[in-house]
Amino acid sequence: MVEEIMLFDLPPEETLYDALLSRSTDYEGSAFACVKTTGIFCRLSCPARKPKRENTIFVDSIGTCLEAGFRPCQRCRPLETAGGKDEIVDQLMKALDAEPDRRWTETDLIRRGYDPSTVRRAFKRHLGITFLDLARHRRLGAAARHLADGGSVIDAQIEAGYESPSGFRTAFARLIGGAPAMSQGRDLLYADWMETPLGPMVAVGDQTHLHLLEFHDRKGLPAELENLKRRTRSAVAPGRTPPIEQITAELAAYFAGESGAFGTPLALGGTAFERQVWAKLQRIPMGETRSYGDIACEVDTIKAVRAVAKANGANQISIVIPCHRCIGADGSLTGYGGGLWRKQWLLRHEGRMRPTGLFSEERR
Repeated sequence: MVEEIMLFDLPPEETLYDALLSRSTDYEGSAFACVKTTGIFCRLSCPARKPKRENTIFVDSIGTCLEAGFRPCQRCRPLETAGGKDEIVDQLMKALDAEPDRRWTETDLIRRGYDPSTVRRAFKRHLGITFLDLARHRRLGAAARHLADGGSVIDAQIEAGYESPSGFRTAFARLIGGAPAMSQGRDLLYADWMETPLGPMVAVGDQTHLHLLEFHDRKGLPAELENLKRRTRSAVAPGRTPPIEQITAELAAYFAGESGAFGTPLALGGTAFERQVWAKLQRIPMGETRSYGDIACEVDTIKAVRAVAKANGANQISIVIPCHRCIGADGSLTGYGGGLWRKQWLLRHEGRMRPTGLFSEERR
């Protein structure tokens, strides 16, 4: 069974840090400490030297730690809390630790004598994430942490597993396709990418509106771009427009905790129902959440709960249209196209911000 990430069951982070200092076993298997300076995650009872408070992040899911690029501690071995040892998981985790920058494929698994479907089931069962996704997120997570800590873009590109400092740019060019030879008299869409503490984001806009804003490793991004080009009957070229410049500045303020306001004009596709759901999402105050059922009641349709979830998945403007603020009725984070670790990070980040966008004290 895939592990669900629960955000609101964790006690205040100061309580968890005190438990970490005292090596308490009270939160065994339900809370983990991720250390930003070392890239390691531990049980709270770990006997190793304790990190500084400002370098520690607390999460309640092993899958979240792994997706964010943190490696398991070799002293407290937190992976052994995930339902018992599994030889396949143990062997491949050792292989991943030995070659963390390798771009693993199913062919690599076959060459090592593993059946890819068996590996997939074993990792999902024990860690809540597939091996290939784990390997990819570890590369990207390392790059995201490097950028968040003030590292250079070039270093982050190399850490993410790209073969040269131009790797991001090359991958981005492949994503949007070659520059159009002609636009048949129509206005072009332009695309560029920006760095954030959660990894690069791709923005697409025309001269007046933003059409798309997504994390660059979202699996559905290539299909979203193709759909956007078909819907607008346009082509996409590399470049920046005023809406892309505006959203870049607004995101910088958002991630810095200085402002939660977004004024960039949005060009919304989707059905009338999807646009109705997106409007409801934008009315959720900063630092709060709503369940899919809550939104369903507001839009008054019998089939709304499933339809609301589908509309969330169809949202192509991340963070600005805050689908990350929509959670399961039991408090679980459920699905998020950018990865549940990002959803958890965003909600905790916003939980520390006042409605005005300034940081407040930690919630108690």
